[in-house]
Amino acid sequence: MSPVEDAWSPLEDAARSGSPRLCTPVADSPGPVPHTAAELTALIGLLTAPRSRIRSVAVGHGRDAESRTAAQAFVRAWGSLHRDVLAVVDWPEDAASWLRPARRLTAQAPDAWVLAAAPLGTAQLVRRLRHSTDWDPARTFGFASLSAPRLVELAGADTVHGLRGVFADGGTWYLRRGWTTRYAPVDVASAQRSGVPG
Repeated sequence: MSPVEDAWSPLEDAARSGSPRLCTPVADSPGPVPHTAAELTALIGLLTAPRSRIRSVAVGHGRDAESRTAAQAFVRAWGSLHRDVLAVVDWPEDAASWLRPARRLTAQAPDAWVLAAAPLGTAQLVRRLRHSTDWDPARTFGFASLSAPRLVELAGADTVHGLRGVFADGGTWYLRRGWTTRYAPVDVASAQRSGVPG
């Protein structure tokens, strides 16, 4: 048997079973690290960009301390802008189907979703969201922990096409057809001096 035939593919396993659930790999990428102030500021900036009509969000996070803390910080920052958080939902890295958190995240039809979690648990969740709800990755924004190529590898490029997020340094990323486009952090002071809205 060739090495290609021996290679394990979580997406092939899921396709064969007809379920969006991936078989959990033995090793995953490192878990989330504490978020930064630049990361949170950039995330709020993405959601409040000019012409954005996002008023309400649902926030999802993994059960690790870093993801929980990032989600709480976002909820406080979003609330300080007098905007609505319709739901705050957590999920485990391993579960039978992720259907319950998927339904809770989409139940109130938010304008957008904000996610803070490790790639593996998020891949499981977004595959369930795509399979069982009207979730839209193009209306979903992630903390830096989701910028890892592992998310695309595990979830599948079509599942996360359009998802956007931030890096720890305040830069941003955009997933399109399996590719990640990186944007440098915006220097708000320079942008305001040149007349570009911050």
